[in-house]
Amino acid sequence: MSRLQQTEGLTDIQEEILKTVRAFVESEILPVATELEHKDEYPTKIVEGLKELGLFGLMIPEEYGGLGESLLTYALCVEEIARGWMSVSGIINTHFIVAYMLLQHGTDEQKQKYLPRMATGDVRGAFSMSEPGCGSDVAAIKTKATKNKQGKESEGGGGESYTINGQKMWLTNGGSANLVAVLTKTDEGSDSVYKNMTTFLVEKEPGFGEVDKGLTVPGKIEKMGYKGVDTTELIFDGYEIAADQVLGGVPGKGFYQMMDGVEVGRVNVAARGCGVARRAFELGISYAQQREAFGKKIAEHQAVLFRLADMAVKVEAAHELMVKAARKKDSGSRNDFEAGVAKYLASEYCSQVVEDSFRIHGGYGFSKEYEIERLYREAPMLLIGEGTADIQRMIIGRRLLEDYKL
Repeated sequence: MSRLQQTEGLTDIQEEILKTVRAFVESEILPVATELEHKDEYPTKIVEGLKELGLFGLMIPEEYGGLGESLLTYALCVEEIARGWMSVSGIINTHFIVAYMLLQHGTDEQKQKYLPRMATGDVRGAFSMSEPGCGSDVAAIKTKATKNKQGKESEGGGGESYTINGQKMWLTNGGSANLVAVLTKTDEGSDSVYKNMTTFLVEKEPGFGEVDKGLTVPGKIEKMGYKGVDTTELIFDGYEIAADQVLGGVPGKGFYQMMDGVEVGRVNVAARGCGVARRAFELGISYAQQREAFGKKIAEHQAVLFRLADMAVKVEAAHELMVKAARKKDSGSRNDFEAGVAKYLASEYCSQVVEDSFRIHGGYGFSKEYEIERLYREAPMLLIGEGTADIQRMIIGRRLLEDYKL
């Protein structure tokens, strides 16, 4: 077991869960990750294994068939999974953002309808906020939901519905998911743009092409890294949806629901950064003890030894901040500052640790035969996922001004 990334104060149950996940990563993910990543192949067998372990229900309460674990437990599991292959952690990230949003903001009917099937992995979630013309600037979204006078019959009876038109972008699990939380503009008559947004729970068939009338998933977006997991667009063209699919049943609360979910997502991205960084460190320190230069192992050269020390410090520091952010959210407190700090530092440090490991590998790091080549392409996604580094610094700075206001 690694000396790094140890977490104090875990329960026996948490320790057992992590032990099980760690064993799964070693036996089922690491041996096939690079091959699947190079093929850009969806890890079906791995996902089925995660379902059997109950990980799709990790944070879903026991009353809905889940394990009822904390965000901290989830983040530590993500850290382990990302160490094996970051794309796999992405498959469960958006799923849990949607499950968390349902748990915190959904109606009783919505919780009963979706959470038990999300716990088993039969319903898998995707999270849709970004658009081709906006990412961090959420207020600039153009996808619009217009309320109809009469429309699709809802399960609640009333027959009220909305018609959605627009284009969404960067959906992780966009093709494989069958439930998407989609942020849209709605005219609620408020002077604030943030109160004129609504989240809809959109059900669809997995796959690509026209997955429902007026709803199209064009295909996978080709990416530099973060392969295997599908990243897609989502196009609405006169798509009609029942009003009881509004998250929480009340329109106009979508922005705040999404931001609550994003805080969970940022802890997840921080955990992914910790996992990838640790794997890069492991590869670097292993290679440095095998490769010889100038008559001795390169780990014995002070320049390399110092580099390894710096890498370990960054791995450890990022982990501690991620744990703090998760525990703050679990306490029920606002954690946008802590999540922003953890996400910012973990993603930046991950990029640096991966590059240092790449340098230790020398020319072999440039070869697809070595795992570090894959990590080198995966790390940049963490710099932009769930809010860029600059957005995190804006969040951190604004909170500091609140706390230290003259």
